[in-house]
Amino acid sequence: MSIAGGVDQAVLRGYRLRCETIQVFVKSNVQWKMRALTHEERSRFDAARKMSGISPVFAHSSYLINLASADRTVLRRSVSSLKEELRRAAELDLPFIVLHPGAHGGVGECEGIKKIAGGLGEAVAESPDKKVKILLETTAGQGSSVGWRFEHLAEIMAAVGRPERLGVCFDTCHVFAAGYDIRTGEGYQRVMEAFDRRIGLGGIMAFHLNDCRGPLGSRLDRHEQIGKGMLGLRAFEILLNDRRFMGVPMVLETPKGKGMEADRRNLKILRGLLRLKA
Repeated sequence: MSIAGGVDQAVLRGYRLRCETIQVFVKSNVQWKMRALTHEERSRFDAARKMSGISPVFAHSSYLINLASADRTVLRRSVSSLKEELRRAAELDLPFIVLHPGAHGGVGECEGIKKIAGGLGEAVAESPDKKVKILLETTAGQGSSVGWRFEHLAEIMAAVGRPERLGVCFDTCHVFAAGYDIRTGEGYQRVMEAFDRRIGLGGIMAFHLNDCRGPLGSRLDRHEQIGKGMLGLRAFEILLNDRRFMGVPMVLETPKGKGMEADRRNLKILRGLLRLKA
């Protein structure tokens, strides 16, 4: 949900769509600079969250952050920005921030993983609120991005050595584009077994529900409306009815279009696939 007009407005937008959980940015996602949140802004946000009953509200980090960057200036800015976003998340009492691990820019995945782990280690060590977690998002593998294999995420988390502060956000479009086929019951089970072996299913603390414009293994990061991409409805039906993930927040990152009609349509489709009862 957009934070245009203030973080409280994101909650109110979600409320109008009958959302149970939403993802927000805690600052502009395309600028390094950020002004301090005022007491009034935090109070309005708390009031909107209580009124709506939406829980959890969680954050996505700025797209500028790249902890794998070989550019020292970008790397320092990225670590500094992540620290500040963790502080803002703590001020808003958000449980976690979703983070794209980073793109190594040609120096190689091993070096990229090393840099990411170093930046994460520094950020969590210096964050003011130990309750806010960082969820590493599975990536599609476009360009030189790290995190398109479960092994990458496992290596990063092991190197940081702070399991209580880290988790994973599982993006359906990204894992499919990365080559993990979740379109059938058998394929889905194999993928989840692979994730469980390397990280543990308990490490999945959020989902991004997106269809994929590209074919399996294309490494194309292009989200599509639910049921209109190469992933298809069956994958979402299987995931939504997996009892192991009841209570794990799931949000859309599908193309918005004008107004809220696309979100409303995608939510209706997903809710129609849900068979489980709490």
